[in-house]
Amino acid sequence: MKTLWNSYRYLFFRRFTQIGLLVLYFGANAWGWTILQGNLSSSIIMKTIPMSDPYAALQMLAAGALMATNLLIGVAVVTAFYFIVGGRAFCSWVCPINMVTDLANYLREVIGMNKITGIKQPASRKIRYWVLGLSLVISAIMGVTAFEFISPISMLHRGIVFGIGFGWAAVLIIFLFDLFVLKNGWCGHICPLGGFYSILGKFSLIRVKHLEENCTLCMKCKVVCPENQVLYMIGKESLPVLSGECTNCARCIEVCDDDALNFSIRSMAQNKKMGE
Repeated sequence: MKTLWNSYRYLFFRRFTQIGLLVLYFGANAWGWTILQGNLSSSIIMKTIPMSDPYAALQMLAAGALMATNLLIGVAVVTAFYFIVGGRAFCSWVCPINMVTDLANYLREVIGMNKITGIKQPASRKIRYWVLGLSLVISAIMGVTAFEFISPISMLHRGIVFGIGFGWAAVLIIFLFDLFVLKNGWCGHICPLGGFYSILGKFSLIRVKHLEENCTLCMKCKVVCPENQVLYMIGKESLPVLSGECTNCARCIEVCDDDALNFSIRSMAQNKKMGE
């Protein structure tokens, strides 16, 4: 049996990262810290390394905006980073909304909402890609970064860091939606930023690897996984999770008592499979 630490270590690291980033952004605004300045759309590390959200930049490009050199460098830095660690690692390790939706999903289990609403999800996970495409079309038509204006991610971030805005109302709506209407509703079905990083994540190097010979078909991993469709190989064959929709949150690794799931490097995992 795993120890308590082994069962929650990645969750601890994820919360430490999410809260730590908010503290750094808040410190930059409140006390002039220079470790990390800006916001989740555009930041600079130690007044030297720029970082820019590639999805926000894509909306700017669709809107016809000119791209500054620093912005393009920042996009390259962020894109390269998520090519390595997994695109949707942003969703589970950085995005502050993840803490809200995780709380909603935890409460769903506590009050039995999953039993009330049933296991089958009434909505397609492809909605996020339609929203992604629509946001770019609206950006092009209206000449604005469409999603950035209504993004609850940006609203919550601004509300925490700067203490202004109506972001808390949007966050409350998402919380109630995930709690009472649709499990993993926002992050797993609607959020276009998650959809964008899913596309980017298809090419990332760090993957969750399943070892079929260790698996006892307990299915704990599929219960906790926010994107359990990516674990189609459980109990069938040894494969890395190649879907970009995996968030690399590692909850499946934490709950697996059989050591059948762990992180691996994409090429190494595939080469090992080919050599068997």
